[in-house]
Amino acid sequence: MTKAKPIIAIIMGSQSDWATMKHTTLILEELGVPYEAKIISAHRTPARLSKYAESARERGLKVLIAGAGMAAALPGAAAALTPLPVLGVPMDGKVMGGLDALLAMSQMPAGIPVGTLAIGKAGAINSGILAASIIALNDPKVAAALDKFRANQTTNVTEDPID
Repeated sequence: MTKAKPIIAIIMGSQSDWATMKHTTLILEELGVPYEAKIISAHRTPARLSKYAESARERGLKVLIAGAGMAAALPGAAAALTPLPVLGVPMDGKVMGGLDALLAMSQMPAGIPVGTLAIGKAGAINSGILAASIIALNDPKVAAALDKFRANQTTNVTEDPID
């Protein structure tokens, strides 16, 4: 994890979510965006979630990224406790392949938004890029890193197929 004061929070419901959410950290590191990662369960550690989400803004965090599976309560509960943007990453699950988590995150009641991303690794990667895009609105250094990242993506797409 980065040594600078974190501005992005990555929270996940359990240790098993780390294999997916680690991809978020890799993108944020590439873009030079400081973050912290914590395991916080909406169901098993509700007091930890409440304390964490309610104090997030005063601690300098700007965006929360929450990875969760099954009932996927973590992003919604976090969004109910903080005015900060909350991005949800549904975990690839055994029951419905993560569709249950995707639906839970995307069907939040009016007034408690969760920006819901794709299921699994793609969602984790995109959550880092989207969080960096939000930060880039007011941070020229992150905006430049994001521009470079996108330019590299474009450059790495070959025009002709390779055997």
